[in-house]
Amino acid sequence: MSISDIFASTAGQLDEHERLRIYVEGIRERAAKAVPWNPDTVGIPAQSGDNALMRINDIAFYANARQEIVSFSDRCLALLDSHRPRDAGALGSGSTPPARRCRCCMLRWPCPTVRELGR
Repeated sequence: MSISDIFASTAGQLDEHERLRIYVEGIRERAAKAVPWNPDTVGIPAQSGDNALMRINDIAFYANARQEIVSFSDRCLALLDSHRPRDAGALGSGSTPPARRCRCCMLRWPCPTVRELGR
């Protein structure tokens, strides 16, 4: 999914905020349902040399990655819940839709926070 896919909205399709929210929820759901990662369920790359600390760090990464992805997704969803579009109250000219602003930061929609999450 590219940034242009997220922000290109056509009639009858979900808006950019809703698509991004669904995308992050999908990541969270897949991570939550995944088998816990540990040395027995994933391949740990071979280490060059006999550095036991690097091997322990790899195992710790795999052991915690599932929960860290769920937690990170929760933070992204909280940001998306705060930063959502709203009508700016201005009138559009002709067939142009009225301007929208972010409910949280009041910047023009899409705000920098949502653009960055989409990137």
